[in-house]
Amino acid sequence: MRYEFGAYAIDTERVELRHGSKLLNVEPQVFDVLVYLIRNHDRVVSGGELFDALWVGRVVSMSTLTSRITAARKAIGDNGIGQNLIKTIHRRGYRFIGEVKEAPEASAPANDLLQEIQFCISGNGVHIAYARVGSGPPLVKAGNWLSHLEYDWESPVWSPMLKWIASEHELIRYDTRGNGLSDRDVEEISFDALVRDLESVADAAGLDRFVLFGISQGAAVSIAYAEKHPERVSKLVIYGGFARGTCERGTAPDAAEAEASVTLMRTGWGQENPAFRQVFTSLFMPSGTPEQMQWFIELQRNTTTAENAIRTRLVSDNLNVTELLPRISMPTLVMHCREDAVQPFEEGRLLAAGIPGAKFMGLKGNNHLILESDPGWHQFQEEFTAFLAE
Repeated sequence: MRYEFGAYAIDTERVELRHGSKLLNVEPQVFDVLVYLIRNHDRVVSGGELFDALWVGRVVSMSTLTSRITAARKAIGDNGIGQNLIKTIHRRGYRFIGEVKEAPEASAPANDLLQEIQFCISGNGVHIAYARVGSGPPLVKAGNWLSHLEYDWESPVWSPMLKWIASEHELIRYDTRGNGLSDRDVEEISFDALVRDLESVADAAGLDRFVLFGISQGAAVSIAYAEKHPERVSKLVIYGGFARGTCERGTAPDAAEAEASVTLMRTGWGQENPAFRQVFTSLFMPSGTPEQMQWFIELQRNTTTAENAIRTRLVSDNLNVTELLPRISMPTLVMHCREDAVQPFEEGRLLAAGIPGAKFMGLKGNNHLILESDPGWHQFQEEFTAFLAE
């Protein structure tokens, strides 16, 4: 729902708090506290109820709740002395006392968010599945390690980002060869083949000029495409990307880490016991919820085989597009979480430094796959939107 009170509006679908037209940056737990109090504005909400509803079994102190209430008041122009919107009821809890108007969330029409899946043929006759959804300026998300067009669209990890982008753009994305709905039994999985897959999708979708969005491994593929086809890429956005694979960074720890990851995939990927896949999940999203982590564990099993996971991972570990960076000519935005446990922050910084005029933004958080609950989520949205509007 969308709740309006005074000059403020809070949208639970978009996870946004606005003051007039200005988007406010609010920590996820503070946002949740606000929504819970507003939804229950007709009664007093006890501290215990807030703990049970928002922290779900986690042990937190009363000072934690107090600090979130203080931050919530500050976000909406209230304070502990005035208590014009959030009132403390002595020994009983809290109540939102502002006048609240409810309206359906301002999301895109349902028909616009029904994705259409099609297939095109890439090199060596490989069928690549791609999806298009939404309306507006076209934006292509390059394929990355592990994806499934149907599974991702409904997942608690990818869905918030994908549907948010599709509410403003025509979003085109695809499963790389060996992944998801694309052909899995393929002769070639190489960096050049991954670039050809992107070329095939852009051609099949009939796109003359578009924004290109590369995440993780998809960043290098996007850079290679943008350098080869500068006339077709209007702007380039990179998140969690790197120009050098782990084995190209020249350090023994990096090489050892790459070898250990491949060994782990080789021995445990296809097993019913999810313990092996949990290792990768913990690296990719250490701050994920249990639901999000379970989804990512299942994604690994459902999306590809152990052999293809290893082949694609080896491509990622050994790629190097650093020599292409000075030849990227379109406006570029690079974003990277500061505590990313999969691709170090330094790799994102080096990537941005190599592209002439690139804008670099460090985000708060430690997840490689950015989640809507991350502290950097709102900043990610703001930077993404502002850059494309320039």
